[in-house]
Amino acid sequence: VHRLRSVDNLFVVVQEFKDYQFKESKEDALKDLEDLVKKLPWTDPLKVWELNNSLKKKKTKRKKHNLQSPASKEKLSDVGEEGGADQNTTNDQEDCAQNPVAVEPAGGQDTENPQGVTPRDGEEEDSEQADVNAEAQASSASGTGAADGQPKVLRFRVTCNRAGDKHSFTSNEAARDFGGAVQEHFQWKADMTNFDVEVLLNIHNNEVVVGIALTEESLHRRNITHFGPTTLRSTLAYGMLRLCDPQPTDIIVDPMCGTGAIPIEGAAEWPHCYHIAGDNSPQAVKRAANNICSLLRKNESKDSSTALGVPLDVIQWDICNLPLRTGSVDIVVTDMPFGKR
Repeated sequence: VHRLRSVDNLFVVVQEFKDYQFKESKEDALKDLEDLVKKLPWTDPLKVWELNNSLKKKKTKRKKHNLQSPASKEKLSDVGEEGGADQNTTNDQEDCAQNPVAVEPAGGQDTENPQGVTPRDGEEEDSEQADVNAEAQASSASGTGAADGQPKVLRFRVTCNRAGDKHSFTSNEAARDFGGAVQEHFQWKADMTNFDVEVLLNIHNNEVVVGIALTEESLHRRNITHFGPTTLRSTLAYGMLRLCDPQPTDIIVDPMCGTGAIPIEGAAEWPHCYHIAGDNSPQAVKRAANNICSLLRKNESKDSSTALGVPLDVIQWDICNLPLRTGSVDIVVTDMPFGKR
């Protein structure tokens, strides 16, 4: 599931309400949200969260093993340690584990988002978000034990995304009261930044969705490390390229590449094509080159025995005078430089 390329965030749905009737007064509406916590079917979603968490831990351990020194690898191979290819296969199988999860489509959200919460673009209604956390001991849903034999204390936060002008409460108030009820119900511990569980409360007019996040940060950050003012999300870049249906040996050009989101995504997902990126801004070309270097390092960390590079060149040029022969390009994909998101 985590290998899906065109989605920003993954979460498992606890329950969805298509037409939730909010009370008119703020106190009554917030009290209803508090009471809702005890009525929700938490058991199966928490099992999915636990499974997802355990797979991520296994993957991290394998990554650490792959980054060991050559001498250590040689020693391990002598005693029958599994090879990197087998581990990669296992990782692929784990990444594609079938879980009943919901997918949040890629949207035109802000790129920089340290809290992992962004407002939905294109909505003129009031859209606010808040993170609320609460404290206590872990419930039986946690399958992890602490060193002293006691159940591990889970940390959590509630993130509320609200859009609509007919609500009597704010996102902060909804997250605060809903989070307090979650704390009381599960006896979890509060931590706004180093949380284990992120409970999502999405309210859009009369539609309410309660979920548990499966991704710690947006998947659109997978290939870009050096951002510009209008860097395109990797998830959107993938969608644009997929619409073009690239075929092996195609030459794909982004003549206004900026930080290189489109060609880098193309080189990562369509390695049998050749990608050319260019821009007239020296700073943009430098950022694109740095992002390519980051992608190379990422590929080397996956399997240090194969450092073949990526089929991508980045060039500084003037789009009015491209150094390309007529008819030499199969596909042109670009994000027009309007200067705003």
